[in-house]
Amino acid sequence: MNTARTLILLLSAAASLRSQALPLAGHVTDPQGRSVPGATIHLQGMQAEPGLAKSDGEGRFLFKSLPAGTYRLSAEAPGFVAVARELHFPVTDTTADLQFTQVSAQNQSLVISAKTLEPGIDLRNSAVFDRTLFTRDDQVLQQLNGGIDAGQHEGGGKSLEIRRFGFNLDHGGVNGGLKVLVDDVQQNQGTQGHGQGYLGALKALSPELIQEVNMVNGPFSAEYGDFSGLGVVHIRQRESLPDQFTARLQGGNFDTGRGFLAFSPDAARTDAYLAYEGSYTDGPFLSPGRYRRDNINANYTKTLRENQKFGARFLFGRNNFYSSGQVPLDLVNSGQLSRFGYIDPTDGGHVKLGTLSAYYSRAFANGDTFRADGFIGRSLFDLYSNFTYYRDDPVNGDAFQQHDSRLQQGSNAQYLHPHQFGPVLAILTTGANFHDNQINVGLYPREGRDPVGVTTRAHAHVTNEAGYAQESLSLFNGRLLLGGGVRFDVFRYGVNDLINPSQSGAQWASRWQGKGNLALTPVRRLPLTLHANYGRGINSVDARGVVQMPSMPRLATTDFYQLGASSTFGRFSLSSDLFLIDHSNEQVYIPDDGSFEFHGPSRAYGFEAKASVELTHHLSLNGGLTKISNAFYRGGDHRVYVDSAPHFVSNAALTLSEWHRWSGSLRMRAINHYRLDGEDASIVASGHTVFDLGLARRLTHRVELNLSLDNLTSRDYYETQNYFESRVTPLAPVVARIHGTPGYPLSAVAGLTMRFGGK
Repeated sequence: MNTARTLILLLSAAASLRSQALPLAGHVTDPQGRSVPGATIHLQGMQAEPGLAKSDGEGRFLFKSLPAGTYRLSAEAPGFVAVARELHFPVTDTTADLQFTQVSAQNQSLVISAKTLEPGIDLRNSAVFDRTLFTRDDQVLQQLNGGIDAGQHEGGGKSLEIRRFGFNLDHGGVNGGLKVLVDDVQQNQGTQGHGQGYLGALKALSPELIQEVNMVNGPFSAEYGDFSGLGVVHIRQRESLPDQFTARLQGGNFDTGRGFLAFSPDAARTDAYLAYEGSYTDGPFLSPGRYRRDNINANYTKTLRENQKFGARFLFGRNNFYSSGQVPLDLVNSGQLSRFGYIDPTDGGHVKLGTLSAYYSRAFANGDTFRADGFIGRSLFDLYSNFTYYRDDPVNGDAFQQHDSRLQQGSNAQYLHPHQFGPVLAILTTGANFHDNQINVGLYPREGRDPVGVTTRAHAHVTNEAGYAQESLSLFNGRLLLGGGVRFDVFRYGVNDLINPSQSGAQWASRWQGKGNLALTPVRRLPLTLHANYGRGINSVDARGVVQMPSMPRLATTDFYQLGASSTFGRFSLSSDLFLIDHSNEQVYIPDDGSFEFHGPSRAYGFEAKASVELTHHLSLNGGLTKISNAFYRGGDHRVYVDSAPHFVSNAALTLSEWHRWSGSLRMRAINHYRLDGEDASIVASGHTVFDLGLARRLTHRVELNLSLDNLTSRDYYETQNYFESRVTPLAPVVARIHGTPGYPLSAVAGLTMRFGGK
């Protein structure tokens, strides 16, 4: 009787539990047991509507109300292979913990949590970009704290000049290169009218649409090829916005104004948005910059089935600007020329570009995933420059126009296959890339903005095909990760020279690249991980030089060696590493004919350190520094140093998050003075330390007030400096001097952000 009564009570309790909706909590961790914030949690089951949650700063998540039943719980986060488990709730499970066990293909060099700073990769999420009022594209790269020194080269509209690890990468594509992608679309433009690897397309990017930025500190992943020798910056945009309507209006000094408008519909199984950005500024220059940008960005993503997605993106951008160029600093220092003055008021340019892309992904029942994407892009580029003024032509001046009209197509395919060797977990990544460029490129002397002759003009056709494979192994429950990969790239350079047909032709080039990675946690109780990485990267060269000088190197290589350690103690994270970089060739741009000169092999070595501390739940501090111990050319009868790049780069940020409706950040960036001549140590560029402040105050749930103060102390500094000869008037002497682009003084921008129609 007692047994029957007990059974009835148990059944009644079970029925009562099944009739109630209870909370379900869980914790997301990485293979080393550390919390993973920002992970996306999916919940599916017959007993409830599909659920979605995000893990908080401590890796925890909560579904507030669920009926009892059987569910499938899965988690995904940047840097990890998605995990899933079956959940019987609440009979056998009261919590829903999930642990990532394998690194994803694109981040295989290390085991990373989204919170921990490691030598191989940095992560930045959308919160960094949501609360800051950006008016210039260099500010996006300055958020990375990744040892990148990026500066305006002529005051605004032109592509950034990139310096990293003691090397000057010009506009991102030489001396190793920094590869920048936006949603798998390569931004570096080879055989460009203004230099190899030109990154001007980044000006069509709207910061409000950035979801996250993944950064790999070297050529350690087989997924990336050309221009990846000194790292990869992969920017991923949102698929939808959290509100149906978003509007941001901002204005500031120097006749600065900007507007951002977006519509993102709330539709089942569909993520989409349509956004417009328009901006204008004159800058602090005596010859107003008249810098106008208009960008249109759209996305459509359809969930075909639970395991399949298809999407399409469209991007259009245009910008027009005038530039004061780089001014001679000896004239500024003597008071003959204002720091914001000019010599040729006709410098500047105009650009139009459009990109249409599509992507498809599918997850299989065995854990395999497949992704394919493709794009087609069209761009028109004209840049009006005058670097040397009257040095070569005292009568008409040295002004010239650089032209680039380009049609490009590309595609990528990738397959991930998780598998096991006994107790060893592994993931095999294979893939292929294709990139095709058809380019009309030219160089013309000019008067004002009208061409008066032809220096060079050619039709170039450059293709790049590649295949790669990379295996990552997880041993001893994630305490040891081993990775190795190989990549093979083939390039075809075709040139039809319209001025000198005898210099037309076609050449081929190819190169193998190997990768190797190791991450070891010796003792699980001690939060210390040791890392070792090696990778060979490549950067291609201008097609015209390859065809005209077939004996010169066609692909330059970068061998990158890295040893490091990282640790997390509660709210404090620290990482450091030593590195050695060998370049097969240095490339120096010659603006007079748009070509490159090759110097001998070079070497650089130094160290990096990064730290992050969560001071409170609302206040955090992070920073990093990169120190180059030496950078020099190998060989020769005497030591010649690599010039035109700082040997110390540092960044730091104190960030306030949602404290009594306030958010903000105080950011610092600094570089040291650096050599501008490889043999004369007295010719140096000045360094700088600049502070920026951003504040945001939520007035209501839907309205936010924003304020940004750039160069808070209004320091006089120069973003870029170069050393070359120039003649400032027809009768002036030719002088070898330092020329510089002035940084903006204190710039204040205020804005109002409004969001309506929450989803």
